[in-house]
Amino acid sequence: MKFVKYLLYLVLLAAIGLVGYTFVGDMSPRQTEIVAPVTIEVN
Repeated sequence: MKFVKYLLYLVLLAAIGLVGYTFVGDMSPRQTEIVAPVTIEVN
């Protein structure tokens, strides 16, 4: 019975952590446009 209780606490803690990560952990990269000239040699 103790195992089920600890497992329930672990699942609850993981759910709280996931909700906190969705609000705080915005990990989207900043996008910048890069323009570079490219030379193509055709024979």
